Amino acid sequence: MEKLLEVTDLRVQFKTERSIVNAVNGVNLTIHKSESLGLVGEAGAGKTTTAMAILNQLANNGKVLSGDIRFKGESVFKMPKRQLQKIRGDKISMIFQNPLTSLNPVFTVGEQIAMVLRHHKKMSAKEAREATKELLKAVSIPEYRINDYPIQFSGGMRQRVGIAAGVACNPELIIADEPTTALDVTIQAQILELLKKMQQDYNTSLLMITHNLGIISELCERVAVMYAGRIIEYGTAKEVFRSPLHPYTQGLLGALPTLDDQKERLTAIPGRVANPQNLPDGCRFHPRCQHCMEQCTHLAPIMRKINEDHYVECFYAEESEK
Repeated sequence: MEKLLEVTDLRVQFKTERSIVNAVNGVNLTIHKSESLGLVGEAGAGKTTTAMAILNQLANNGKVLSGDIRFKGESVFKMPKRQLQKIRGDKISMIFQNPLTSLNPVFTVGEQIAMVLRHHKKMSAKEAREATKELLKAVSIPEYRINDYPIQFSGGMRQRVGIAAGVACNPELIIADEPTTALDVTIQAQILELLKKMQQDYNTSLLMITHNLGIISELCERVAVMYAGRIIEYGTAKEVFRSPLHPYTQGLLGALPTLDDQKERLTAIPGRVANPQNLPDGCRFHPRCQHCMEQCTHLAPIMRKINEDHYVECFYAEESEK
């Protein structure tokens, strides 16, 4: 398969007045054409920072310490500003977690979608308006709502507007940053079906960022589990969910309720997410790991290939596979 996006040894740091935050600590990812990849982990794992780095749109206090991100073979960090502006929204689009904050409250939803089309596709005002109506219908919003403002929509409908804007230019990659977190279960299902349909219709690659493993199993072919700014397990969704090897992945799956398992309490991962301002030595997960060995406390494991569909960064998993 042809590589669309390749992230190599990405390290991102933020400097504040009080401390240095090591948000991303050596991430490696590859997304192929028409592929869907799920990036999963707890809040603070570095998922959104990775996404913003892909767009080369980090906050002013953010700095890429090392590594590279290549889109269709070209580094986003070396692209001229005008080329980057052309790619954002046209070749790579992003659907944000909270559409109420990502949509401009002073413009109608129609104007905001049309802006994307007029800027990237050079459409006339009339052409952009007609195309906007079709996009709204594609996400199950009646075209007569084209002149309404974001505040007049429910959370689920605002998210659909965000998706319509995201697919307006038929991008090659959609980054969906927890697009269903603030929505109820029924609306979540509708949004997931919509994303799946859009991916099929437009033959688009998808990077789904979430902490919900159920969403990944429903939508994604491959999954990357992220902890403390690193990918600690990677492979096909089927393989990783069927045979999780990293204790963190096992903990995430163990915390999911099932209809078959009659548990009185869900399994919880002990401790707290590693503090990016003061990361532990060795394996970042070792203070919370029930399988921690002596070497885990001072040596950092490396990503090892278990089979063609499964990679893991864990000393315990290596010992278990022997």
